[in-house]
Amino acid sequence: MKELKEILGEVNAKIAAACARAGRDPSEVEIVAVTKTHGADVVAEAWENGLRIVGENKVQEAAWKKPASVSGPSWHLIGHLQGNKVRHALELFDFIHSVDSARLADRINFIADETGAAPHILLEVNVSGEKSKSGMKPEDVSPTVRHIMEQCPRITLEGLMTMAPFSENPEDARPYFRRLRELRDEVERELSVGLPRLSMGMSGDYEVAVEEGATWIRLGTVLFGERPKVKKAAVQGDDGVESAGGGLDSYSGAGPTVRILD
Repeated sequence: MKELKEILGEVNAKIAAACARAGRDPSEVEIVAVTKTHGADVVAEAWENGLRIVGENKVQEAAWKKPASVSGPSWHLIGHLQGNKVRHALELFDFIHSVDSARLADRINFIADETGAAPHILLEVNVSGEKSKSGMKPEDVSPTVRHIMEQCPRITLEGLMTMAPFSENPEDARPYFRRLRELRDEVERELSVGLPRLSMGMSGDYEVAVEEGATWIRLGTVLFGERPKVKKAAVQGDDGVESAGGGLDSYSGAGPTVRILD
């Protein structure tokens, strides 16, 4: 099995080649190391190999993993954010990629005003229109950006995020990545706002995403291998009946399953 250092060398070479094809500077592209279902040891390995951004899908997972991990990385929330987890997300994460409505932006701004936080966010856009994916409709992006500019002074909006539909062929993702970049450019012109960040591309299609303008690519499997399977440990209740709720997640770096509410 290859060491992470060797894998990163190959990934960075592919990023550089994609940038060359697109006439871009490789320094414009950063890797978000997605450590979902991996333990704190993987965060440490990523940090030791020069990866400076950790991406997590769930607030609950970061709640135990971040305190157990090496200090230094910037922590980014890349999964869906529920309104009742905003307070804890602002405590844990430096950046939120997945704001999918003006209502959620209002909630973030409200909590940030209470706590003194200064959140940095991206708007998640469902470019493909797939019902299974989170994200706002493309036509809602401009009014949401305007709303944040006018009504959410605590928030710094830095760009857009999307996920392409799954396909074995990376080229199938190109129209969706291109559309996100074009949408960003349209909003910048319309509202005279700077949105420099584009979070798009994962392990199977990141080279295409870089060619289409990605500044953050979210890589997990290509760096760390297949994710460990997650199982809930049985917990015995007061009535003596065991259930799967709560308990420990039985993957690498097992940590408590915490119910987090504002």
